[in-house]
Amino acid sequence: MNIRIMHTSDYESVYQLWMSCKGMGLNDLDDSKEGIEKFLNRNPETCFVAEEGQSVIGADIAGNDGRRGYIYHTAVSPAHRRRGIATKLTDNVISAFRKIGINKIALVVFSRNADGNAFWEKIGFSSRDDLVYRNKAIAEMTRIDT
Repeated sequence: MNIRIMHTSDYESVYQLWMSCKGMGLNDLDDSKEGIEKFLNRNPETCFVAEEGQSVIGADIAGNDGRRGYIYHTAVSPAHRRRGIATKLTDNVISAFRKIGINKIALVVFSRNADGNAFWEKIGFSSRDDLVYRNKAIAEMTRIDT
């Protein structure tokens, strides 16, 4: 297995990976090829893919605002889970954030995603019950939940 920086050319493989993973929350704008290309251009050092042979078997999409790091989509092919791939991808993200001076990382996991929540808890990401997550769409988009 090889972990490397994600490129726009990886989009189709990564999107197929996302669609194979139950519990992903995507949308047709931010997670389109154009949306991911814009994100990668803004965050060229913090998004990674895991490959086995010529196949993308894992991906971690992460970025920062100069103050906090955010992990948006972490996915590993169901056929390749429980091999430490998500942990290795996340270790690469954390290392990249440290290099650019980010000291704290946040992420959102759907409450119904039991596997995802168990993974994040296992690697030290705590749940906060003192916050209310809020958002507002300012463009019409279609949700794509897997």
